[in-house]
Amino acid sequence: MSKLDRVNSQRRKVLGQLKSSLNTSVGLLLTKSLARALPLVGGGLSLFGEKSALSQGMYSGTLRSLPELIDPLVRGAPLSKSRIRIQMPLLADNGNLVNLGIKSDLPMTQDDYVEKIYLLSQRNPVVQMALFHLGPWSGDASINTRVRLAGSQFIVALAQTSKGKFYYDQFDVIVTESACVDGS
Repeated sequence: MSKLDRVNSQRRKVLGQLKSSLNTSVGLLLTKSLARALPLVGGGLSLFGEKSALSQGMYSGTLRSLPELIDPLVRGAPLSKSRIRIQMPLLADNGNLVNLGIKSDLPMTQDDYVEKIYLLSQRNPVVQMALFHLGPWSGDASINTRVRLAGSQFIVALAQTSKGKFYYDQFDVIVTESACVDGS
């Protein structure tokens, strides 16, 4: 029996017990509410059959270290804390909308250019907040955007060049009102 079958079996068992013990209108309402809510508990399924935040590796509130953020992307390639800079406010009153800029002096020629810029979060439920694809046609490697932040943390901008080198910057931001704590 698969894990999903066991969860569904347990769900039917709990609902059956509730129906037999609660025959009032409040009990039926509670039973229907639980029937909708139970797929969210265990098994990693939501109402629409999508994976839950936990099964996608989203752990809101967990502070990850810099190597935990960068190592899966860099995989031993040359890495330098230079040539790229994050510009954002030190204090964000509301984590729902925080301005963020990334500036770089890396070359953008046909032979040597920034291919990707990863925007990584230390605390958000999803580590990779954004991935920007660039090329020689971009002119320069600079980005302005807005992000949601799940509390005070450091943000990492990681630039990958066409020659396989990586450059990064790290910025500590204080967030007074957290956002995106639910994986959205």
